[in-house]
Order: sequence, then structure tokens, then C-alpha cells
Amino acid sequence: MRKSERLSNLMIYLNDKNFFNLKEIMNQYQISRSTALRDIQSLEEIGMPIYSQVGRNGFYGILPNRLLSPIVFSVDELYALYFAMLTLSDYQTTPFHLCTKALKQKFEMCLSDEKISSLNKMEAILNMGVIKHFNESHCLRDVLNFAIEGKVCEVKYKKDNGSRSYFVQFFDISSSFGQWYSTAYNFKTERPQVFRCDKIVSVKECSQYEPKAVSEFKKAAELIYKDKDAVNFNVEVTQKGVDKFHKENYPSMKLIINEDRYYINGFYNAGEEKFIANYFISYGKQVLSITPAALRDTIKNVIEDLNLHYNAIDSNP
Repeated sequence: MRKSERLSNLMIYLNDKNFFNLKEIMNQYQISRSTALRDIQSLEEIGMPIYSQVGRNGFYGILPNRLLSPIVFSVDELYALYFAMLTLSDYQTTPFHLCTKALKQKFEMCLSDEKISSLNKMEAILNMGVIKHFNESHCLRDVLNFAIEGKVCEVKYKKDNGSRSYFVQFFDISSSFGQWYSTAYNFKTERPQVFRCDKIVSVKECSQYEPKAVSEFKKAAELIYKDKDAVNFNVEVTQKGVDKFHKENYPSMKLIINEDRYYINGFYNAGEEKFIANYFISYGKQVLSITPAALRDTIKNVIEDLNLHYNAIDSNP
């Protein structure tokens, strides 16, 4: 391993440590004592806050008030991180306290004028944005912290014209089309529930229930979301339908490929019929067959309602 590679790896290795000794570094990288000393000196020179404690049981320490240890990235790695960061600017809210403009300036400080010019040209050409959503999720950071800490909390949630309280434990946060969603275990219903994060009014810790292990929640969707009276469905789609499935699907669905035929298998609970119907209506002519017949009939009814709606628009210009 070259010295530059070893130093980069060493910074990552030491990043979460408060103390280390010379022998530990020698064994980790199979290097001599003198080489290990030179590597540590090199880390100090580039800004890693290392100090030494002399004596029989001497050791090296890393100051606790440090920022993240400097890590050397290649130019391509910096470009990839830069454009990944830009996708966050399309969200009205993120779970991080950040300013995209300030981050961009920090990235540019690491690059030469030539590389910055190249980066600006790429930014004008590459479009890595998501669908913008203007709903703010004020409690997103709190939801993330409670999920990380595995704590039970009381959530006040916008419901109709008022709000409603839920006692939950968050275990999953996701985004879709610019909107943030969080899944939590509802202790009253004893089942998972999905919350739109922009509708969460407040989150506070609750001691009424004992938190559960996250492993209990990370089960197959069929085990945690499916009711006893759920309806199974099987929808055959075209290859273009497969592309749409990969762009948007839900935990209750999975894609089955049988030779040259493609099927979306899944289930829906009582009250979710129209949601599933609208989902498959968006596939248009990419749907080839639908079972059960009840789902097919629901789709037809929704389409008929839409037809009546647009006929009414035509008659009232």
C-alpha cells in the first residue's frame, strides 16, 4: 500500500477513536515503528489534532472537540459527492441542518479554478433534481433522532381540521417525489403506520410504553402490514410497465419475472382498494391482465367516475 493510500485509510481508521498506540498502527498496516511515527507526524501536519502522552503506558490521543478528520478524495469522488449534495436542494426540508450554498463554497475551496470551472459546466448540463415539494417538515430532524435512539414518542398529527395524538416508535424514514414519510410502530393498534412528515405538528418523548428492538420492525412487509382479510392481487405488465414499477412501488408489492412475462404481486387491506386502483390506472395500457376481478372492477369504476367528471367539465366551459 502506497503512503498516500495508507494515510487516507489511517484517517478513516482513527476517526472514531479517542486513543490509540503505536503498536496498534504497526500491526494494522504491517509497518515498522519508524514508518508509523512518520505517518502520525504526517497526519498532524495536515491538521488531525493528535497529541501524545509520554511514559511507560504512553499513548496517542485525539482531541474530542475536533471536526471530522480530513479525508482525501479523488476529483471524481468530489464531483460525485457534490452532485449528490445538490439533490438535497430540491427538498423544502431535510433532516440535516445545512446550507447548500455554504457547502458548495466548501467544496470549491478544495478545488483549483480549472476544476471549479469544469464543475460549473457539469452543473449546467447534469440535472439530478427530484420533484420539488413545498411542504415543510418541521419535525423531520426530531423524527430522525427518535428513530436513531430507539425511543417511544408522542406525535401530534394533523387530521382533518384538527390534530390527533399517536404513541409510536419510528423506525424508517423515506422520501418519494420530494415528500418525506416516516413509518412507526403504533403501540395502541400494535401495527406499523406511515406518517407524512409535513403533517407532524410536534414530537416529544413518552415513557408510557417500553421501546421495542428495531429488529422486530424490520420484517417482510407481508408480516407487518398485511391484515387477516387482505386481498392478494396479481397484475401482468409489459416491459415498459416494469420500468414504471422500478420508479414507483410500495412495500406490499414485488415484481415476479417468469421467462418473458412480468407480474406485480401484492396485497391490499380493506379501505385501500381505490389507492391500488389509482396506482395501476397510472400504468395505462402497460397492464395486460388483473386478478382478482374485484380489483379490475374497482379500476373500471374509478375510470368511469373520471369520465363523468371530464364530461361535466366539457358541458360547463
